[in-house]
Parts: sequence; structure tokens; C-alpha cells
Amino acid sequence: MSVGLGWNPNEGTGAAFDLDASAFMIDGNRQIPAEPFFVFYGNTDSPDQALHHTGDDPTGGNSAAGDDETIMVDLSKVDARVNEILFVVTIHDAVNRKQNFGQVRNSYIRIVDDANGQEVAKYELGEDFSIETAVEFGRLYRRDNKWKFEASGIGYKEDLAFFLAKYYTGQIIK
Repeated sequence: MSVGLGWNPNEGTGAAFDLDASAFMIDGNRQIPAEPFFVFYGNTDSPDQALHHTGDDPTGGNSAAGDDETIMVDLSKVDARVNEILFVVTIHDAVNRKQNFGQVRNSYIRIVDDANGQEVAKYELGEDFSIETAVEFGRLYRRDNKWKFEASGIGYKEDLAFFLAKYYTGQIIK
């Protein structure tokens, strides 16, 4: 399966909108077991090879298919310590650029079953999150040795550092 993020580039004045898809692989203590289990444009592969981020798209609108950033997911490879994979979308440098999802055109995040191309879940980010700068999209979680998806759709006026502080107690190496 894959988690796709898409948006159209800013055609007005000001800085381009840079949306970022991230995934937090969370253990039973509701923490990331180690820094490499945080997958984003700066760390494109989880250590278990279960997640692969296709790379940063700093402006949007680069893909004819629509998804500008994608996180590929192979649940058969997920480390045994990981019980949940949380997917988040943030606007890079939103505070300094005075940006929010209400200003981004045609932004969405979705889950696609790659086996048949069917869309499993989708959020239109601009409609429900007009003043927010981050959205917790949903989570895959393990229950009775099966993976399930739960949509959350929680908006925040926060950045990526907020989620790192919430789910990772270690030191981030830059």
C-alpha cells in the first residue's frame, strides 16, 4: 500500500507551499523505538525496510498522477516492536511563511491499495483544516496480528517538531 500526498503549487504571491508527509513508527510505549523509525524526506527508509519515502517535493504539482510525495508501506516487514504507524502532513516553515492548509489548492492525503489501485481513505486538507498547519491523517495499527487503519483527521497549529517531541524522547541528530 502507499500513502500519497498531493497539492497544487501556489500561483499567487509569496513562497511556494511545501507540504511534507511523515510517518512515525510507534511502539507499545507510544514512542518511536529509535530515530530511524521516523520516516520523512530526510530519512527515506525505515530500518526494517517497511516504509520508503519517495522524496521531498518542495512545490507540489510535479506528478501527473497527482501524488507529489508518497510513502510506500510493506506491512509484512514492520519491526516486531512497532504496533502503530502514524501518518502526518505538515506545511514546512508555515509560521514564517504565514501559511495554512486553507490557502493550499487541492491538497489531500490518501491511502491506496497498490494491489488493485483502489483508494482506501482520503482527506481533502484545505476544506476541513482551514487554519491548521499540521494534520494527523490516520494510523495503521496492529491488533491480533492483523493490520487495521483508523482515520483520525486531527488538525494542529503546529510543526513537525511538535510530533517529534510527542513521540520521540531521544536526541535527533541533524
